[in-house]
Amino acid sequence: MSLLAIIFALLLEQLKPLSSRKYLNDWLCAYADFFQRNFNAGERKHGQIAWIVAVLLPLAVVTSLFWLLAEQHPVLAWAFCVLVLYLTMGFRQFSHNFTDIHKALRSNDLKLARNLLGAWRSESCDELSSEEVVRLSIEEALLATHRNVFAVVVWFVIFMFLGLGPSGAILYRLSRFLNMHWGQNEQADPGYFGRFAAQAYHYLEWLPTRLTAATFAIVGNFEDAIYCWRTQAQSWPDPEGGIVLASGAGALGVRLGMPVTQLDSTSERPELGTGDMADVDFMQSAVGLVWRALVFWLIMLLLLIIASMASWVGA
Repeated sequence: MSLLAIIFALLLEQLKPLSSRKYLNDWLCAYADFFQRNFNAGERKHGQIAWIVAVLLPLAVVTSLFWLLAEQHPVLAWAFCVLVLYLTMGFRQFSHNFTDIHKALRSNDLKLARNLLGAWRSESCDELSSEEVVRLSIEEALLATHRNVFAVVVWFVIFMFLGLGPSGAILYRLSRFLNMHWGQNEQADPGYFGRFAAQAYHYLEWLPTRLTAATFAIVGNFEDAIYCWRTQAQSWPDPEGGIVLASGAGALGVRLGMPVTQLDSTSERPELGTGDMADVDFMQSAVGLVWRALVFWLIMLLLLIIASMASWVGA
């Protein structure tokens, strides 16, 4: 059920991308604001209680619905899994940005590529060179692939094997959203309220980031990916994101990170990866790396299912 649900969700998103994700995001903002407004009294424990309640409520609802549908018919439970994955994962949440930037650079329209990247990153990119646009686009794509696809799949599969339905996908995406809304929103709360949300997300990211990085190494340049992972990842401001980026850069044989021009200043960033400077051809290589990684995961999941069925038959 897990493998077919993932495949159908990806196909469904390719055929009919979710157009109302903005409204889903608005609803989540209102949901998070409700708990922050009613639980935030300036102490860490209040943030912990708010996070537990805000996360467990939807998890309990999703798990209960899955069990109820499974009792009626397995196909209904499977369709529910597809729906949850359709709402929580997918390439189309970011791939159109990457594709449009790639096309603009191929057409030598640097101004359009800058504008598209600026809209994607929600910051000005008017001073970037073509090479800097490529670097930042690949970085955004690698991180978005991990957060929108691979990490969701990891927790979806784990919870499915535990018999808890697709609630793992909800757990990861909601935890990431609460971290961004509480743990990183300094204007809303510079104190302790969001600290637990940040810590919870960090723990949930530990396993998926390493699985994603290991997969990039397997389907790309293995030695360089492992070397960059071991020696460069910790220098990145976000160590978890640094693991994904360093491994991806090593697997591609491209240099990411490094300083970028922003308005009248230069943003200093550590270097990630080895090999050549980034150019537009590496954008296509990044697409190939991501798709090879996804196919590898699907094959591994198929083998895991076969092994589970064989052990069950043998017993």
